[in-house]
Order: sequence, then C-alpha cells, then structure tokens
Amino acid sequence: MEQPFYKQSSQEVLANLTTTREAGLSQAQVQDRLETNGPNQLQAAKTSSIWQKFVDQFKDLMIAILLVAAVVAAFTGELTDAIFILAIVIINAVFGVFQETRAEGAIQALQEMSTPNANVMRDGRDQEVSAPDLVVGDIVYLEAGDVVPADLRLLESASLQIEESSLTGESVPVQKQDAALPDEDLPLGDRSNLAFMNTNVTYGRGVGVVVATGMDTEIGHIAGALANTAETKTPLQENLAQLGRILTYLILGIAALTFVVGMIRHQESFLNMLLTSISLAVAAIPEGLPAIVTITLALGTTRMAARHALVRKLPAVETLGSTDIIGSDKTGTLTQNKMTVEKMVVNGQVEDVANTSELTGTAARLADIMALNNDTKRTDEGLVGDPTETALIAFNENHGRNLDELFAKMPRQDEIPFDSERKLMATLNPAPQGYLVTVKGAPDELLKRVTQIEMNGEVRPLDDEMRQRLLQINGDLARQALRVLAFAYKLVDKKPAEMTSEKVETDLIFAGFVGMIDPERPEVAQAVAEAKSAGIRPIMITGDHRDTAAAIAQRLGILDKNDLDTAVISGSDLDAMSEEEFADRVTQYSVYARVAPEHKVKIVKAWQDRGKVVAMTGDGVNDAPALKTADIGIAMGITGTEVSKGASDMVLADDNFATIVHAVEEGRKVFRNIQKSLQYLLASNLAEVISIFVMTLLGWNILAPVMILWINLVTDTLPAIALGVEPAEKGIMQQKPRGRTASFLSGGVGPAIIWQGILQAVIVLSVYGFALAFPDHHGEELVHADALTMAFMTLGLMQMFNAINVKSVYGSMLNRQAFANKLFNWGLLVSLIAMAAVVVIKPLNPIFHVSNLDPYQWFVVLVAGISVIVIVELVKLVQRVIFHKG
Repeated sequence: MEQPFYKQSSQEVLANLTTTREAGLSQAQVQDRLETNGPNQLQAAKTSSIWQKFVDQFKDLMIAILLVAAVVAAFTGELTDAIFILAIVIINAVFGVFQETRAEGAIQALQEMSTPNANVMRDGRDQEVSAPDLVVGDIVYLEAGDVVPADLRLLESASLQIEESSLTGESVPVQKQDAALPDEDLPLGDRSNLAFMNTNVTYGRGVGVVVATGMDTEIGHIAGALANTAETKTPLQENLAQLGRILTYLILGIAALTFVVGMIRHQESFLNMLLTSISLAVAAIPEGLPAIVTITLALGTTRMAARHALVRKLPAVETLGSTDIIGSDKTGTLTQNKMTVEKMVVNGQVEDVANTSELTGTAARLADIMALNNDTKRTDEGLVGDPTETALIAFNENHGRNLDELFAKMPRQDEIPFDSERKLMATLNPAPQGYLVTVKGAPDELLKRVTQIEMNGEVRPLDDEMRQRLLQINGDLARQALRVLAFAYKLVDKKPAEMTSEKVETDLIFAGFVGMIDPERPEVAQAVAEAKSAGIRPIMITGDHRDTAAAIAQRLGILDKNDLDTAVISGSDLDAMSEEEFADRVTQYSVYARVAPEHKVKIVKAWQDRGKVVAMTGDGVNDAPALKTADIGIAMGITGTEVSKGASDMVLADDNFATIVHAVEEGRKVFRNIQKSLQYLLASNLAEVISIFVMTLLGWNILAPVMILWINLVTDTLPAIALGVEPAEKGIMQQKPRGRTASFLSGGVGPAIIWQGILQAVIVLSVYGFALAFPDHHGEELVHADALTMAFMTLGLMQMFNAINVKSVYGSMLNRQAFANKLFNWGLLVSLIAMAAVVVIKPLNPIFHVSNLDPYQWFVVLVAGISVIVIVELVKLVQRVIFHKG
C-alpha cells in the first residue's frame, strides 16, 4: 500500500507525481491530466425540479388519504368539503416546497468558495492560471492572503501559517513545515506538511505540489459525503406517518363495519348506507391536521426569527422541542473565535488581565514588547494578521495605550522572522540610548537564551530557582489550555552588524509571559446550565486539541472536573474503537477533540442509534455533513460558511448558543400545541364515529352525510388552528425531553382522546334518547327529526366546548389562562355561531336535514354541551389527586 503524502519526503512525492520543483509540469502533461481527472472543481449535486419537489409532498400517507377523501366527497356531491380538503393539501405542499432545502445548495456554496487563480510553475516559468485548470503535479506558490487552490504537499515553508478552522476546527493558524511526518494515521489538523483546498494563508510563504484536485481533495470528500448523506426524518414526520397508518386502518375498519351493520338491519338503502359510511370515514379523518401542523410550525418560525433563530425547514421547529443531545462545535460557537490575552506573568506572579486596569513598570515594558514585536496591520475593517498577534495589539488597545505614538518613536529597523525550528521572532527598534531588541516565542526556547529578569522595574540575574518557577508557571498555564508566549528584551549601543539568532537572541532580559485562549462566549455557560435543567445533554465536538477542548468544556459546565480523564476522547482514539465498542461507550463522552468530519457524522449517528434526538451546531465546511445527518442541523449566521448554512435546518442569526435554548422552548411549545389540536380533533371524530355506529345498532335515525361534513368543517378549522398558538404552559423547560420514541399520543393525550371521545358520544346519545322519551309539542311526526337535530347540535357545540378542556391534559381550565388566547376566543365564538346558524335560519333547515328547535330544546342542547366541561374538570381533579398529575 502506498504511503500517504505526508509520510513521503519531498523527493518521493515529486517522483511519484512525475514532476520537478524547478520546471513543474509541461503543457502536454497538464492537458493529459485534465482529460484524465477532470477540472479542479467540486461536482454539483443532482437537483430536483420544482415540480418534482411539489409531487414529492404528496407521498405522505396522510396526504394520500386526504386526496382519496376529496375524490369521494366530490363524487358524493359534497363539493364544498372536497374543495376544502384539496385546498389544505395544496397549501401544505406549497409550504413544503418553499421551506425545503436540498444538498445542491450546500454543494453550490462549496463551489463558489473556490479560488479563481493560482500562481504555478509550468514549463520552467512562473504562470498565473485559473484554479479549475490545476492538475495533480502542478507546483504552486503560496503567500499571505492567498486561498489554497488545491490540496498540496509542501516543498518549502518560510514561516508559513494557514488558517484551517473551517475545515479542521483548529482555532489558531497552523504552523506549516516541509519535512516528512513519520506518524501513522495523523488527524487532518496534525498533517502540518499539507495545505488544504479553500483554507487561508495568514502568514509567511511556501511552495507546494498539488496532490489532489476537485472531489479528491479533503473538502471534496466533505462535498461527496454531503451529497450522499440521506435526509434524516424528524420525529414530527415519523409521528405523523405513524399516526396516518393507525388512522387509516381504524377508519376503514369502522366505516366497513358501520356499512355491514346498517345493511343487516335494513336501516337505509344501499346507496344511503354507502354514502353514510363514506361520510363517516371522511369525518373520522382529521383533514385539518396537516394545515394546523403547517400553520403552527410557520407561526413558530416567526416567533423564533424574532429571537434570532432562522428556521429553514418547518419540521425543525418541533424537532428542537424533542432534542436530547446538542452536539456543538467549539470554535466560533461556544467560543468567540478570537484569541484573547487572559493571563499575564510579570515580576514572577500570575495576574488575571481582567483585574489589571493600568499597566505600569514591568507590565508596561511587557506591553511595549507585545506591540513592537508584532506584524499586525490596522485597516478599515479592523486588525488584520495572525490571531495571536492581533490579540496582543488588542490587549494594548483595551488598556488605553497609544500605540501610534509608540510606533512613531520606535519604528522597526530590522527583524529576524519567526521560524518553526527556533520558535522565536526578534525585532530591532531605536531606543533613547541605542537600540532595543525584542524577542517573543515559545517559553522553553526563549528561557534558554535569558540570563536576567526584570522585577518591579529592576533588572537582576535570573537564578535557577526563579527559572524553575517560571517553567512551572508555564506548565500550569498550558494545563489550563492557554497558549503561552514568552517575551524578553535587551538594550544594545549600536545596530548589530548581522541580524542573526546567534548575534541577537542571546543574553536576554526576561519581561514576562502572556497566556491566551479563544475564550468562551459569556452567555454560553448559563445556556448550558439551562439546557441541562431541561434534560438536554450538551456535548462538544471539535477539531481543536484535547486539552484546549477539555478546558473550555469544563469552564462552560459541559464537563465536570472529575470527568477529565474519562469523558474526553480524541479522533485517533475513536478510530481505534470498533463500531460496536464506540456504540456501547458513546454515552460516556462529553467532549470529542481532534475529530475529522467523518468522525462528527459517526458521533451523531451513534447517539441517534441510541434513540436520541440530536441537534448539531457548527459553522465550518467540516461541519456540513454532520449538520445534515443530525435530526436538526444548526448553523452560525455570522461566522458560519455558506456551506454549513446550506446543510442546516436552522441558522442562528446572532451566533449565540443561548438562542438554541430559547428555540428549544419554542419547539416544545409547538409540539404541545400540535398535541392539543390533535387531541381536540381526534376526540371529536371519535365521538362522531361512536355516535353514528351506536345509532345504527339501535335502529335510530342517523346523522346525514351533510350533517357530519358540516360539523367537521365548522369544528376542525378555527378552534383547532387557534389551539396551535396557545401560550407555553408553565414549567415546560423543567420537563425532560420526550425523545424519539414519544408520539403525539404520549403524555396522557392518547387516553384523554379515548375517554373524552366516549364521553361526548354518551352525552350525544343521551340527548337523542331523552328527546325520544320526552318529546316536545311539535308532534309525533317530528319527534325523530327533533331528536336528530338536538343530537346534531349537541355533538357540534360539545366538540367546541371540549376545545377549552384540551388546553391541558391534567390541569384545570377554570382560570384566566383558559381565555388568554384571543384568537381562540374569537375562533370559538365564530364557530359556535356558524354551527347554530343552520338550525336558527329556517331556509337552511332543509339543506342540512334539521328542524327548528324551540327554547326548551335549545336549553337541553346547551346544558348537554356545557356538561362536557364540568365532567372533564371533575375527572381531571380526580387524576390530579390520585396520580399527582398536572
């Protein structure tokens, strides 16, 4: 097996690719390789047409049932109901197409990131070519500001640093080298002699040979994984599909049984009994549910947008409410993606920068060196340069220091650039008496060259005791995941004849250390605590180093101090595990460090296989496959790449982790409101089915098809929709996530549907029986007509009164909260008027096969209708006392 390029020497790589450093490829070689491998571009994903996406919306079982119901309604002459059902289905499909986002959007964003040009060596001369024309074996030149045009094996590196956070998650630029790396299976972030396509050169220069182009590059692998990653069905979609299957079988069975019983009893003609059975089936279908779900989700997206959470796919709103795991990237999501000086070591003491208001004495000297030994540039867009160096300038500015005055007095005269071997950088600046040499770099390397130390403004020899103390401090800061830089200086009478390390970087005076870190966002710790109180487990998935990740996770509360050894795993450790072993141990880990993109997908799937609903946050290209695999992918709106946004279900407009917690609350409210609407609809439909079936068994007159459809039309619209915008119930964020296995019928909703449906049917049948037993003055010939009309009105009014009951499964509705929703109040009132109108307005009586009721009969109907509230309240009271519910 051929060794990976990072393990090969420069000579081996060039020989294997049939190219040379001095002349590069010939034009003939370039043409041949272009024809063989194709252009250096990412392939576009296969896209679906708008029409195909629209058709796909009708593949859902519930939608198919509704379409059949619409056709049947149309054939039986109920055009109003058919038009109503079709309108609901079409609106639902339009919403679905509008919100749906496919992988081609993410792939297109990847393509748009490609660099337009590259500087190469071909035919022995320097040339500028279009990036898509690059081929394997091309010699490419890199310098600060360039975007790497393809995957390169570096042949030369002069202080070359490349920012790879969008690919690897590394929070600081990577120092590159050109030597072969002997280690096996190095993570992407540790392959320091490779440069990857679409990463950014921040410092230095280099030369590399192209080793992969297009879809063969590391970013190409991500694009391929993204295109091949299947969409994960959300819990909402799974619940609706399951509910649709259950209802289909029940409805068909009940309709068939009603038809058979009616025919056996010779109660109606074959045609009338068939129409009644079909009407009953149509009535039993909650045709308003898809529209209610869509409207509830859409209103949820509006509320979430006001709180900076932009939803791109409607089901994502509800999915948030069932989230068990939030897998978060570290850099830019939990942290600020901005290196910051946190600790300062002067006079042999460690100080928190937050506690230092004014810099004097040795601290001022240290700050001067930070600014002078620095290549940061100030532009209209802000500070530009290496993040470590910009942090040093920001430290000075945050302490109100006038750097323009310092730079004017002490302009740089000469320098020794940083290199990865000696790990130091030196500058020469004019001083009042001679010149000032400043040196910064790795603490262990710099301390080897230090002979003195400045303490409280006084320079004294550096003894062994102090040297050991400084090394111990350096170790302590490093264990806190701080990036430590050391600073030293010396004064010389004249400018050195040669600016070399041997001549300049010796006999130095130690000034101090600074400890830097990409700090956590200030609001995240509170958000993590809130997530935990809601039963959600936050985990960190990052490409950063193990120690850095663990330190940030501990500071945020994701990781307990006692779990540092057992709850943190690296990508290489993950690779060493079998799939089965990792699946068994996945719950042990809260921090996944130094991971590659394929690891992130593996982690998400492992949690999903445990039945967990997983939300994944991220901002980089490397996060895209995991964002798409997760039940809900959450991209960062400010720092996020277009690729991550394209693969996500939701975008955080403010990049604030705390916004996720607010979104979870909204998601839980949306699910509960859909449950309320479903409980209302199914309890009402069950009451209709039982009433008609028992009427058929008893030989009574049964509700006409137009009666059933009118009740269905009036009760299934405004009240049900209004339930979708109910305010959140108290304590909703102290409940545990319902998880993937929970359904719309969980939490007591299923039993409530059954007993409330039966209760309504019993009341309706009781009213019918009462009307037969105690007929009014209308006469014997109208007894059955009046009884049927009273049953019809009782069924309609009672369903709407029961809408008040379903606002809480166990809680009492005899309080102000019952009428806090103004839309519900108006919807209920309009529906009640529409229901009564067909009886009160005499010209409508023959259309709906009803008689005109007198005040006594209306009194019976109203008492029966309101009784459902009283009885349900009593049952809930018993449930609360016995089972401690609500």
